[in-house]
Amino acid sequence: MKKILVPYDFSEQSVYALHLSAQFAEEFDCSVTLMNVIEHPTVDSFKTMGVSDYDPLENVYIMKLIEQVKTKMGELMENPEYSSFELMYKIVLGNPVNEIASEVNDGEYDLLVMGTKGSSGLDEFFVGSNAEKIVRTVKCPVISVKEEVDTEDIDEIVFATDMNKTSAHFMEQLKVVQHAFGAELRIVKINTPANFSDTHSDIIRMKKFAESHDLEDFSCEVYNYMTEEEGIVMYAEDIDAGLIALGTSQRTGLNHLLNASIAEDVVNHAKRPVWTFNLDA
Repeated sequence: MKKILVPYDFSEQSVYALHLSAQFAEEFDCSVTLMNVIEHPTVDSFKTMGVSDYDPLENVYIMKLIEQVKTKMGELMENPEYSSFELMYKIVLGNPVNEIASEVNDGEYDLLVMGTKGSSGLDEFFVGSNAEKIVRTVKCPVISVKEEVDTEDIDEIVFATDMNKTSAHFMEQLKVVQHAFGAELRIVKINTPANFSDTHSDIIRMKKFAESHDLEDFSCEVYNYMTEEEGIVMYAEDIDAGLIALGTSQRTGLNHLLNASIAEDVVNHAKRPVWTFNLDA
């Protein structure tokens, strides 16, 4: 792991994401880039670094906002707390989802660490939709955080899977994050009334699945709950796991909606950090 991107809007949650990224950077000698996206109603391609086809003087408000962000970013760059690794920043004008996805895919980042508040009700549809778009389109793993995270506390990772259509590349990425934390992998199958199967057969399948991917330091369990997404969150709560790992998908149609819905709901509702990676990558 060499390059980490952190969407940064100076919110409490983005600070949590920066702190987690700083721990990775110090341990693995990574660089961290903070990305601040300033939304604009008409221009979504302007970047203050490298693009000169838009003059911020045409919009005094945008110009002042950019200068304010630059000042705050400059203060962060000088903070001795982050002096042990390479810390950089970018300021972008445009659509947050599009700009973040474009930066990740063009910049060849190894990890995106993203602060999120979670939500409920009507707002959840929009917030969840944006988060789902990012994790579904980027080519690198994403860790979503709501609270302060210490890597030393991540000693168990919940990996929820039905063992279908899980690529070798996905599993290699999962093993990388397991190794990075030195954590036990808790493989869990959520048994729901709508998709019920017997525990004995599920455990056998999970063990064969783990062996086929050369997994180490793992356990296999079946957890009964009404829905998959709620079951994942509650199982993680029950064992006090440090991290939840999930796959998402770029597929379209019903299969995409089902995969996206589970990942979106878990990211929104789980108190602990959630690691996601594209199953199709």
